Amino acid sequence: MHDKPDESVRELIEEFLTARATRKPSPHTLAAYRRDLLAVARLVAENATPPLPLDELEITALSPRIMRAAFARFAAPRAGASVHRAWSTWNSFFTFLVAEGVVPGNPMPAVGRPRAPLPQPKPLRGEDTPEELLAAVARADGRQRDPWPERDLAVLALALCAGLRLSELLALRVASLAGRAGERRVDVAGKGGRPRTVPIEAGVDRVLTDYLDSRRRRFGARSVRPDSPLLVDRRGEPLRRGGLQYLVESCYRRAGIGDRVPRGARLHALRHTFATRLAEDGASAAEIMRLLGHASLASSQTYIEVTAGQQRAAVRSNRTNRALAELLGPG
Repeated sequence: MHDKPDESVRELIEEFLTARATRKPSPHTLAAYRRDLLAVARLVAENATPPLPLDELEITALSPRIMRAAFARFAAPRAGASVHRAWSTWNSFFTFLVAEGVVPGNPMPAVGRPRAPLPQPKPLRGEDTPEELLAAVARADGRQRDPWPERDLAVLALALCAGLRLSELLALRVASLAGRAGERRVDVAGKGGRPRTVPIEAGVDRVLTDYLDSRRRRFGARSVRPDSPLLVDRRGEPLRRGGLQYLVESCYRRAGIGDRVPRGARLHALRHTFATRLAEDGASAAEIMRLLGHASLASSQTYIEVTAGQQRAAVRSNRTNRALAELLGPG
């Protein structure tokens, strides 16, 4: 049993976030948890009679009726996806409090929530854009102070041909590349701690081999020990999130395709391109799910649905179909 049942909501939020931190979420995820919890808690405090400072709001005040009213106010100016995320955060918070013996039950099942829309894929635009990007990056750019096309091409190949997330790329070690010739694979530490294996073909294998050879020349054989990070910067230090994002942005600029990259999906556009092309070439939702490390089949199904829609739009734009429709007139 928790020894402080009358602790303030703010104190318990910090206790919850500390417990969550042991799962090693990204700083962005923790910040989103805190933001959602505090935003709704402030609405409860402001709506109290009389209004309370947030630090004086006690957890016992958060009844199902109070939480429904607070979420109604919270939802009014926000998109459904934001409300759904906040609901999930509060549900996890109360689940934690029940487990700690702070509250007897979780009021969130009594609070309505919108259905979370599945995010739509955002691949690179243009039929040959991935090939143009790879070709441009494979060439050393004289404008760079220290060009390293082998490393840059390795990053793009892993994202475009293996569909890795940013966090997965940063977590790779040299030993993550495994298997004998013809059966090469990359062992990935996936989202939520779910491991997966992605086969890599001869072209990607060659790109990665050339990159590691170039790294040995730059920094010596000790730099490519099995436990070394696979991706490093030009000083031989492990690539960080910001450095990897900047690297991919610079590749887009060098290839002149910045206008073909969807907003809000800079590096992720490469992963979406990998999945979309799998769907275009006939992969099933189950295969896409395994290769991308999705937690649910529904996430993978969106790539197939989008591809089918694109195919139908292409058929609809065929001049013969248009002529036939005009011939028949309104149906």
